[in-house]
Amino acid sequence: MKLCFTESVRFDPAHLETLVVIADEGTFEAAARRLHLTPSAVSQRIRALEGSAGQVLVRRTSPASVTDAGAPLLRLGRQLRLLADEAEEALGDDGVTRLPVAVNADSLATWFLPVLAAAAARPRTALHLQVEDESYSHDLLRSGEVMAAVTSEPRPVQGCSVETLGSLRYTPAARPTLLELHRRGRGVDRAALPMVIFNERDHLQDRALPDGVRPDVVHRVPSTQGHIAAVLAGLGWGMIPDPVFDRAQADGTLAPLPGAEPILVTLHWQRWRLASAALEALTDDVCRAAADALSPA
Repeated sequence: MKLCFTESVRFDPAHLETLVVIADEGTFEAAARRLHLTPSAVSQRIRALEGSAGQVLVRRTSPASVTDAGAPLLRLGRQLRLLADEAEEALGDDGVTRLPVAVNADSLATWFLPVLAAAAARPRTALHLQVEDESYSHDLLRSGEVMAAVTSEPRPVQGCSVETLGSLRYTPAARPTLLELHRRGRGVDRAALPMVIFNERDHLQDRALPDGVRPDVVHRVPSTQGHIAAVLAGLGWGMIPDPVFDRAQADGTLAPLPGAEPILVTLHWQRWRLASAALEALTDDVCRAAADALSPA
């Protein structure tokens, strides 16, 4: 189904869809394959859109990326796509409603799983998840890359609504044998005790350090399951979500780091203010899963 607009509309919907596909695919060539066009036709559409906007909208890099000026049009393109997808579904067509969503890795591995189960009951809805640290996921909303995000940012991004979901509790923990190896009096030698982080954007461990100074040995393991497995294997200490830590402490495989306090990370759900049945249903699923698993904020 194609949307028709009057000639007074400034931005051609086909050009906006092309911008969305370039953002999704990363290159003009891949976008051309997806749209069943030639790369030249894709370039012509983007040049026409840039002519309408009067600004450069796409960086011709590898991969291609949308500029700050292009972000509002990328957001508009995704909104038009969502509304068109839902209209097709309502008319009985075989369309698929696509929902790009940002979620942090720890949430995805723990309390967010029931959201995926609920999505399975809506076979014509496709979740496109981007894994991003909760401190940065709101940037994906601002750029138009996602329609909704689990984020630690309580202030709504322009054009979005925000709901507080609750708090995910993290405990600084390590294998008891590793703590004994670095024992110093009643505490541990923090400078010698290795640390495990998720990636370079992960500063949660730093909040647990009394002086903010990291040890010499810092391991980087960029997946939630891998991070937890590394701490369980004795590679170093790390921040472990309480649903995992409680089980590991009960069976004696993990112990809290002496002198370090647990940290609560308050999570919020930000979504576009758009009348969309699919987005409303997803929001209900997220809020229900958070209420069942997270601590009150």
